[in-house]
Amino acid sequence: MRRMVRETSLSVDDFIYPLFVRAGEGLKKPIGSLRDCFHFSPDRIADEAAEVADLGIPAVLLFGLPAQKDERGSEAWSESGPVQQAIRAIKERAAELLIVTDVCLCEYTSTGHCGVIKASCGEGILPLHVSPGQDEAKMASGRKGGTPSPQVDNDATCELLAKMALSHVQAGADIVAPSDMMDGRVRAIRQALECNGFHDVAILSYAAKFASAFYGPFRDAAESAPAFGDRKSYQMDPANAREAVREIELDLDEGADIVMVKPALSFLDIIRRARERFDCPVAAYNVSGEYMMLHAAADAGLIDRDAVMMEVLTSIKRAGADIILTYHAKAAAAMLR
Repeated sequence: MRRMVRETSLSVDDFIYPLFVRAGEGLKKPIGSLRDCFHFSPDRIADEAAEVADLGIPAVLLFGLPAQKDERGSEAWSESGPVQQAIRAIKERAAELLIVTDVCLCEYTSTGHCGVIKASCGEGILPLHVSPGQDEAKMASGRKGGTPSPQVDNDATCELLAKMALSHVQAGADIVAPSDMMDGRVRAIRQALECNGFHDVAILSYAAKFASAFYGPFRDAAESAPAFGDRKSYQMDPANAREAVREIELDLDEGADIVMVKPALSFLDIIRRARERFDCPVAAYNVSGEYMMLHAAADAGLIDRDAVMMEVLTSIKRAGADIILTYHAKAAAAMLR
């Protein structure tokens, strides 16, 4: 009777499984901050992708860790970059699997920020040179005496994101997912794809991405923590719901096909607003901090991990998400099977 009158049904078809690919060969290394997740080299990731496909999960999301970083994140659009290599390897091994690629510069820049950093002062705009490992205290002391304060060059970043997205699609990506939260980046990517003949590639936009404290494990896994400051100047204030609706509407107007709310659990109300307001697929990212909190509670003997996992995923679906990006995807798919 419960099954017959159930209002919300969770399916393996709802999932996208995130994968981390880094430069190198023969690599499958556990990620300490993300239970049961790994860093794969491009030559090893196809095996994992085939396993994901065998579970019936329809798509993977690729994050790249390059061999070297610079201020512009120039490895992001390299034809021989780890994501580009991984796309080709997965297409050969599991052609039926949809490949979604994260489009953001934070893993590729020496600053750890999602865009090109500029510095403003009374004499105009100057580039800000930051070495990996510089912390906020050092940067703050360096700003004394009129040293320019850092900020992101939005428009310059959009141009680079379009190059990055185009390189992913040229390698064989089915969907590109800009996660940077720069204004106008969906339009820039859509124009780049259209001008190069890629009319059928979808854009899954991180449309309402909040400046959340739940990203910690991911930033360790992706080696993308900011070298200084934070991302509050371009990621959304968690207190704002109406602004989230405006951000989603802007991305749809610019050519997004699917919109995402991130994180999921703290923003179920935003998922519901998006579902009620917009007639398009809505995705939600069950992020790393949410994932690892569940594992920590289970390790402490406080909860039944599998039962809580399924309850969490069902709650995201019930709120209105059509697609759930989650590190639980493999375990949930096995249970649903």
